[in-house]
Amino acid sequence: MPNDRLAAQQTAGFTLTGNASLLHRNTLRVDARAALLAEVHDAAALPALFEHAALRGTQVLLLGEGSNVLFAGDVEGTVVTLKSRGVEVLDRGAHGTRIRVAAGEHWDDFVRWTLAEGHAGLENLIMIPGSVGAAPLQNIGAYGVEAGEFIESVEAFDLREHRFVAFDNAQCGFGYRDSRFKRHPDRWLITALTLRLPREHALRIDYAGVREELARMGIHRPAPAHVAEAVVNLRTRKLPDPAVIGNAGSFFKNPVVPDAQVHALRREHPQLPSWPAGAGSSKLSAAWLIETCGFKGLREGDAGISNRHALVLVNHGRATGAQLWALAQRVRAGVRERFGILLEPEPRVIGVPA
Repeated sequence: MPNDRLAAQQTAGFTLTGNASLLHRNTLRVDARAALLAEVHDAAALPALFEHAALRGTQVLLLGEGSNVLFAGDVEGTVVTLKSRGVEVLDRGAHGTRIRVAAGEHWDDFVRWTLAEGHAGLENLIMIPGSVGAAPLQNIGAYGVEAGEFIESVEAFDLREHRFVAFDNAQCGFGYRDSRFKRHPDRWLITALTLRLPREHALRIDYAGVREELARMGIHRPAPAHVAEAVVNLRTRKLPDPAVIGNAGSFFKNPVVPDAQVHALRREHPQLPSWPAGAGSSKLSAAWLIETCGFKGLREGDAGISNRHALVLVNHGRATGAQLWALAQRVRAGVRERFGILLEPEPRVIGVPA
C-alpha cells in the first residue's frame, strides 16, 4: 500500500498519517486501513491540504465518525476527516433561532445542547451517532423527523474546484436519506451547517411508539425535552449500543413502493405495516420484512443481524467488512425472493463495485 513509510506529519491545521488503521474510525469496528489519513482541525487549512504533494493523484474518501459506513475492503487512496469544532448562535428572530455549527461537532452532543438552550425541533433526532457534517449528507432522520427540515444552509469545500461554497436548503436536494452530497459523495466536504430552529413547533409524537412511550412516562402535555427522553428510551431498548457491539445503526432503508404493490402484498401478509409516503406510494418497514424472513438474530461467524432489531447489522468480534457485506447480501436476496422488494443499504459501502 502506498505511503507506508509516511509517519504522522503535522502541518498547520491538519495531520497526515500513512498506512493508517480505521478500526477505531468506524462503528462497525472493521479493521480496514487507509493508504493515507488526513485529519483536519481547521477548515481554513483545506486548500493547503489538497495542494499537499502526498495527496496528488490519489482518490479521496470523506469520513466523519464512521457511523454510516461499511468498509468492505481497504482504502487505497486518502481518507479525509474533519475535526473542526464550534457552535454559534447567529440571531434570535421572531420565527426562530439561527445556529451555525461546525461539521466536526458530535451530532448527539449538539442536539442535547439545543434542548438545554431551550430550542425545539431536533428532539426526535437525539442519540443518532455521527458528526454534524454527516447530517445533511444522509439527511438523517428518525421518528418522523428529518434534519433537512431545519437546515437553512450548508457550507462546504469543493474538492473539484478547490474553493469554499455554500448551498441553501433547496440547493441541498434533500430526500429520504438522500441529498446532493450523497449523490456526489466525494465532491463536497461539508464544513459547517446553519440551522433555523422554530419558536413555534408542533411536536411529532405519532411515529413508532413515541406517544405510547410518553404515556408510559406519565407525560400528557409533552415538551421537546419529554419527546427527547421518550426517543432515548425507545432507542436504548431497541438498538444495540455501538460502544458494546459494533454496528452502524439501521443498515437498510425502509423501502418506498407503489400503493398497488402494498395492496397486493397485504393479501398474503395482512399484518404488513405501512405508512403513506405521498404520490401514490407507501413506506414499508424493512425490519418487519427482514424479521418475517427469519433473519433477525442470524449469525454467520462474527457477522450477524441483531437479535434486538432486525435492521441492525452487527459485528460480534472480528468480522471483516467483506463478511458483513456478504451477510447483508444474503438478507437482501431473501427479502427480494419472498416479497419482490430489493432493500437498499443505508450506510455507504466502500470497496464493492458501484
